[in-house]
Amino acid sequence: MTQSFFWYDLETSGISPRAARIMQFAGQRTDMDLNPIGEPVNLLIKLSEDILPDPEAVLLTGITPQATLQDGLTEAEFLQHFQKEVATPGTIFVGYNTVRFDDEFMRFLCYRNFYDAYEWEWKDGKSRWDLLDVVRMTRALRPDGINWPMTEDGKPTNRLELITKLNGLDHDHAHDALSDVVASIAVAQLIKTKQPKLFDYLLNLRDKKAVKKFLEDNPTFVYSSGKYPNETEKTVVAYMLHVDDSKGALVYDLRQDPAQFAALSPEELAERWSYTKDPEAPARLPVKTLKFNHCPALSPLGLIGDEAVQKRLQVTPELVKANLAKLKAAPDLITNIIKARELFDEERAEHWKGEAADADAALYDGGFFSDNDKRLMSVVRAAKPSELGQLPAEFQDERLQTILPRYKARNFSSNLTDEERAEWEQYRYHVLMDGGTESRLAKYIHRLGELAETEAGSDKRYLLEELQLYAESIMPVIETDQ
Repeated sequence: MTQSFFWYDLETSGISPRAARIMQFAGQRTDMDLNPIGEPVNLLIKLSEDILPDPEAVLLTGITPQATLQDGLTEAEFLQHFQKEVATPGTIFVGYNTVRFDDEFMRFLCYRNFYDAYEWEWKDGKSRWDLLDVVRMTRALRPDGINWPMTEDGKPTNRLELITKLNGLDHDHAHDALSDVVASIAVAQLIKTKQPKLFDYLLNLRDKKAVKKFLEDNPTFVYSSGKYPNETEKTVVAYMLHVDDSKGALVYDLRQDPAQFAALSPEELAERWSYTKDPEAPARLPVKTLKFNHCPALSPLGLIGDEAVQKRLQVTPELVKANLAKLKAAPDLITNIIKARELFDEERAEHWKGEAADADAALYDGGFFSDNDKRLMSVVRAAKPSELGQLPAEFQDERLQTILPRYKARNFSSNLTDEERAEWEQYRYHVLMDGGTESRLAKYIHRLGELAETEAGSDKRYLLEELQLYAESIMPVIETDQ
């Protein structure tokens, strides 16, 4: 099967894939040598009238809801194009931070529109990768031949627009999806040219089976991740404490002395799990979950033999050896860390319950769909708009039953019956206006007013005016005694 990259980027109405929506999708296919294949894709996707885009997102991208309504496709139309023209066999989906951001939005988009949320990124020889961690590891281990940006206060930064600028690469409009795609390909070409062995090595490590095999062979290893400090180039020497096939591997940052945590209970360790900017807070537990399916950037320990690498990572072989010996001599600490992760996961699950209570946000909250439900999902996708209201209520999963009328309203509003229109308006009233002066819509308009004061005289002021008009235009039209 012939493989190719599809480089893509999204601009969205907010940062939460559970609640926000895709407003722009752009991409470019290349061969494995990064030469373009065919024309780029650049599409707007219509916002449905139950969504209020975050003003900050619109100020950043310049994409208004009105633009998506005028020139965009519905989500259902977009996915038909995507499945037929983009998600072709052998495609490697890749971008800049796509695994943790863009891929999540794509999963929720598929879910809301009765497609399998995962098949687009693995079926028929497809896979995914992420350039951002490749950039981080290249900078940490093999930086020669590339100019690397710093922040104004002297800290390393890997912002795409700064890397392109410093290396003379085209990037005309940061935060425009297509421009970011072109820039990502240019950075990939730069790394592949300057450090081809590292580029190919990390590409071949993107498969979760390859990741697991690497960890079995290299329990102590070099690891680049956004969870690690800028001061160490987002890269540490880590040790694998525990493997859970469903969650990944628990890994410990060997720059940190484990003795300081040896006397803590699982509950106390769980309290140390989260990141905090509070300088007075006790030392954070230097443990994270390495997810096998997140294309992690890993390399063997031998690469820290170089003194320049040791300086960048603020680590030495002697420090690694000493802290690893302390860890192996403290089995109770490792046991307590595993228990602490369970406690932390339980607390995080409780946190998400509020946002995931609605079916639109519940992709990860009800398990995988049955074969029968997947068959019925294909029936929904193939149905004519006029047939959607007559489909039998046979879904075993209540999430699908709940989102079915929303699917019709969002994608085929002109085909709603009077009864369906009334139900849709009632739903929108609940989402946008429940709570009166404390409703989402009221708070949204108030926020626009606050931003208008800070943007007075700015050339972006018109974007806030457009959002004000949009918010007023989608007020539900219903008769209510509330």
